[in-house]
Amino acid sequence: MEITSQQLPEDWKRLLEAALDARRRAYAPYSGFSVGAALLDEQDAVHHGCNVENAAYGPTNCAERTALFRAVADGHKAGSFKAIAVVGDTEQPITPCGVCRQVLSELCGPDMPVIMGNLRGDWAVTTVAELLPGAFKL
Repeated sequence: MEITSQQLPEDWKRLLEAALDARRRAYAPYSGFSVGAALLDEQDAVHHGCNVENAAYGPTNCAERTALFRAVADGHKAGSFKAIAVVGDTEQPITPCGVCRQVLSELCGPDMPVIMGNLRGDWAVTTVAELLPGAFKL
């Protein structure tokens, strides 16, 4: 659903700003496509993520996964996250790739908000379940 930034809750605005900040740290020398993400944990702390490319491309990691893996490595439990924001330089609000959608479905609750934005100030909000219906689960 498309919403204006004035309609966003304050913690989501904070996440979008954190994602914009994380985007500035992206390592994207091959594609030139920088993406930032910010994940809100159960204690309202923000975990930043940016895309990190590699010449072999397969080892490249997306911003969303960087934020999620960082939070898990810092001791936060899967399913305990409150929201994630992701920002990129796209026409419409950026959406997570398929791999990130699968990781989101594994590490986050199905109703967790995913706040997507672009550099033009356009924003959209969805949930993990809406991003990947029928997600693979064990």
